[in-house]
Amino acid sequence: MQKSLKQTLREAFVATTPVLAGYIVLGMGFGILLSARGYGPGWALAMSGLIYAGSMQYLAIDLLTGGASLITAALTTLMVNARHLFYGISMIDAYKGMGKKKPYAIFALTDETYSLVCQDDQHLDRDARHRYAFWVSLLDQCYWVAGSMIGSLLGQIIPFSVEGVDFALTALFVTVFVEQWLSTKDHASALIGVIASVICLVIFGADSFLIPSMAAILIALSILRAVRKETA
Repeated sequence: MQKSLKQTLREAFVATTPVLAGYIVLGMGFGILLSARGYGPGWALAMSGLIYAGSMQYLAIDLLTGGASLITAALTTLMVNARHLFYGISMIDAYKGMGKKKPYAIFALTDETYSLVCQDDQHLDRDARHRYAFWVSLLDQCYWVAGSMIGSLLGQIIPFSVEGVDFALTALFVTVFVEQWLSTKDHASALIGVIASVICLVIFGADSFLIPSMAAILIALSILRAVRKETA
């Protein structure tokens, strides 16, 4: 029996509740920082609606206020968001046949959204998975935009000390990791991610480990998938 729009939306909302809590707080932090640098709610709405990349939006504040060149901004964006290339590759089959919703689903594939839409949902048919992925993506962005606007408006009204606000980004990643760890018994992918990241951090350093670690994770997960298919 095909699920109704109301049922799909309810499931998506329940699944994104942890992201709601994180994105509202993290988005508020971004909005407050943006306001403290002299950029109003219009900037917060535009950046959260069109860029929609938490870590990059935080960095974009410094790029804007520091007068960075377009080349610097482009290279910085590529380095910070390179992991999304690997996310996208892994979702090629999952998003195949998604129709008009596909461009938005690709655009809205953040870390937290990816962690939700790539879960084992083989009990659903393809159309149901597509509808679920779309609503998860849309709800997550709505949370982020709402948090950004709230923070920006509060920053215009109430003076804040912004020291340490950007740590909210790290806290959100930790929260999502713990939630995913507790929600499944198979921790192989999580362990691969942690081990590969730590090794690359030691080898390449904090400024250059992101892309090598993503490449290492992709290779390791591909090998793991092939081994499991052979043994199935």
